[in-house]
Amino acid sequence: MYVKSGTTTIKMTARRWALIGATLAGVFAAGIVAASPKIETWTTANGARVYFVPAPELPIVDVRVVFDAGSAKDAGKDGVAQLTNGLLGEGAGELNADQIAERFEGLGAQFGGDAQRDMAIVSLRSLTEPSLLAPALATLATVLTQPTFPADAFERERTRTLVALRSQEESPEDIASKAFFAALYPGHPYGTPPLGSEASIKALSRDDLVNFYQRYYVARNATLAIVGAVDRAAAEKIAEQVAGQLPAGQAAAIVPAAPLPAEAKLTRLDYPSGQTHILLGQPGVTRDDPDYFPLYVGNHILGGSGLVSRISDEVREKRGLSYSSYSYFVPMRAAGPFTAGLQTRNDQADQALTVLQDVMKEFIAKGPKDAELTAAKKNITGGFALRLDSNSKIVENLAMIGFYQLPLDYLDTFNKRIEAVTAAQIRDAFQRRIHPQRMVTVIVGGAAAKPAP
Repeated sequence: MYVKSGTTTIKMTARRWALIGATLAGVFAAGIVAASPKIETWTTANGARVYFVPAPELPIVDVRVVFDAGSAKDAGKDGVAQLTNGLLGEGAGELNADQIAERFEGLGAQFGGDAQRDMAIVSLRSLTEPSLLAPALATLATVLTQPTFPADAFERERTRTLVALRSQEESPEDIASKAFFAALYPGHPYGTPPLGSEASIKALSRDDLVNFYQRYYVARNATLAIVGAVDRAAAEKIAEQVAGQLPAGQAAAIVPAAPLPAEAKLTRLDYPSGQTHILLGQPGVTRDDPDYFPLYVGNHILGGSGLVSRISDEVREKRGLSYSSYSYFVPMRAAGPFTAGLQTRNDQADQALTVLQDVMKEFIAKGPKDAELTAAKKNITGGFALRLDSNSKIVENLAMIGFYQLPLDYLDTFNKRIEAVTAAQIRDAFQRRIHPQRMVTVIVGGAAAKPAP
């Protein structure tokens, strides 16, 4: 009886999602999302911060709960944040993993989770029809507040993690990334990989996950973002149902500052591949960094705009040294990395690295040209609406604003702040903040092929 009922529900909700998808395209094509959403915010009785945007156009609601419980909180038990988040849906209350999955699927709801360096995320998307939304929210609340961390699921997920770690050992890209973060953040929580290591995962116990959950999955350590076709009163009820049952707890300690390297560091790792992976960089910017906008616009010109960037033009187009070359900032709670990188043939690695370094040094010294700055501003502001062209993107931005406690008008003023950036500001910010002579460089690849006799 349950299977038949569940199958009928899935078919009905699948048709609804298909209709919503078609409607969505029409709504956004008509320019409905041209204006930034109005953000409402409050705090639940037990201390969770809530950010809400009404989106009445479609009968869906997105809920995103973000905890300050990323891998930066692993505290010597590397990988515990990832495993804790991954096991939330493996058992909760009286439900096992299959029953949790069947409940969400039977309601046409989409449940997910993730753990990054700064944060851990639990998300739900549901239709707003009460007969579907109410049980979906109830199941989400059970998963958040009553996870059981079954022993068999723990062993299964630990085995999967170990398999993933061994797979990373065969990927020069993953090897380079791990070595880069380790060199960039020695002794800092960002320096350890979120997935952990083989030794750390083998050393973890189920109790480690329970303790981590009890410390960090609490209301005062949570930010809740809600976007959808509900009013403020309904959103308050959703917040109380989802987060109101969490223990109040305490907010996590802020991750420590990430100092710049005192001098340049080079790490060269041999790997039997035809391509060499190169990464270089330094700790860059925080989410609330006062230099964020000049650095963001400047990097768009330097290496963040694909094939038309300076780095791509010099490395790929003019010299054919790499198919992919780039630079980017990752703003985080502490200074996230500024990274420049490329992949190239082993015999071209040194030349490609030199060109990459020279392009960066010239840009820092001289800044952008007027035409480059104009084109960058048009490209960034012209594409801004695409960052808000779906409820899922809005709720992601909303959670980011709440987690990092950015101003509520962040989205409203984004394009204005981009337009206000000058070439002088970019040159000044890069000269003060980006230091090629103190960067970390990681090179992973094989030796250059010997010429034929």
